[in-house]
Amino acid sequence: MKSLKEQLIEAKSNMEKLIENVELERKVMQAVELIDSILKKNLPLMVCGNGGSASDSMHIAGELVGRFLKERKALNVICLSSNPAVITAWANDYSYETIFARQVEAYGKQGGVLLAISTSGNSKNILAAVEMAKSLNVNTIALTGESGGKLAGQVDFLLDVPSKHTPRIQEMHIMLYHYICERLEEL
Repeated sequence: MKSLKEQLIEAKSNMEKLIENVELERKVMQAVELIDSILKKNLPLMVCGNGGSASDSMHIAGELVGRFLKERKALNVICLSSNPAVITAWANDYSYETIFARQVEAYGKQGGVLLAISTSGNSKNILAAVEMAKSLNVNTIALTGESGGKLAGQVDFLLDVPSKHTPRIQEMHIMLYHYICERLEEL
């Protein structure tokens, strides 16, 4: 088991790689511009993930429906990971693999955005949500770990952070989505 110091050094190394990744910064800015443009049209930003990424999805929705750093009007953001009645009813009667796809079908609007979070990039229900989004002409953004897994090549914007270790990936995701929230409030 790594010591706290060793884990902090690993996190620091990953953050340094993130800082140096010019391509990722460009993609993040393009994603911000896309999200800003759809929110200004009151189209929905749907966010989803499993486990810790479900919590991140709720965090993002909370920051954007509520407020991050500035007082402003509420933004049209829907967390697909936060309704246990919908999730458990659909999973029980149909399939856990389609719990997010079903909600994308319900809430997705052409031109809107799905922000899918998967540290591996291989979560079946996230892949199904992206597939549904594409069929509805909903833009797609994925936050993943290194390489993007199966989501690579499936989404419009792949924001893959330089790690294969779930806790480090989640730490970098927080940095990225906090930055996205801050930029959205500035635009």
